[in-house]
Amino acid sequence: MKRGFQIKETLDKLLKEGKKAFIPYIMAGDPNLEETAKRLQILQKAGADIIELGVPFTDPLADGPTIQRAAERALKSSTTLRKILQFLRECRISTPLVLMTYLNPVYCFGLENFFKAAQEAGVGGVIFPDLTVEESKPYREYAKKYKIDTIFLVAPTSTPLRVKKIVQASTGFVYYVSITGITGSHLRLDKDFKNHIKLVKSFGKPICIGFGISKPEEAKYVVQYSDGVIVGSAIVKAFHENPHNAYNLIKSLREAI
Repeated sequence: MKRGFQIKETLDKLLKEGKKAFIPYIMAGDPNLEETAKRLQILQKAGADIIELGVPFTDPLADGPTIQRAAERALKSSTTLRKILQFLRECRISTPLVLMTYLNPVYCFGLENFFKAAQEAGVGGVIFPDLTVEESKPYREYAKKYKIDTIFLVAPTSTPLRVKKIVQASTGFVYYVSITGITGSHLRLDKDFKNHIKLVKSFGKPICIGFGISKPEEAKYVVQYSDGVIVGSAIVKAFHENPHNAYNLIKSLREAI
């Protein structure tokens, strides 16, 4: 099933409707790609506007224990970037997809080969957590060629000059990391956080907040300051530990947003 390529189009449509984006994350291949297909359908049914799909990697520097273990389970089932892209070509899901992958698998795949294959697989955007803006030009050029949005991360510690660079390099949306840490850490929102969010928003790109959001009340709170909310570790944990209740958690997050 064909998916809309442009992530920003989805966010613009939601904005016109007065809505905010719910972006759940799962790890591809956890515990295998057959189960991933089922989980993608559950996320879509529960009301996901965009789905972030992780690519397992042996050294996931931005990920906390929950997603690290999910990556380990995916690697044990021999999940690779190439297999994921092939899987997505055959996947019957209409929700726009963002692929989150570290650079090493992409480098091994071949830069242009990756973006071409990603386009053919219906991927709408990519997140490279270990790619700096300064080194991103060739990635952004291929992404533009193959109509794939590039999504960069802004941290609470990013300076105004750096924020400007990151926002200018981002298409689709800016991923605002709500904590100074790894995924799954505890969320703490203060005056500095709110002021920094205002700074990022002042550059005119959609902002989605992630990292540390695990409860409906947290999602409801942070969405006041953003165009969307990204929830990862809590959903990955629910699918692994209590799969029968995962839909209810995802639905409650959707309703909160």
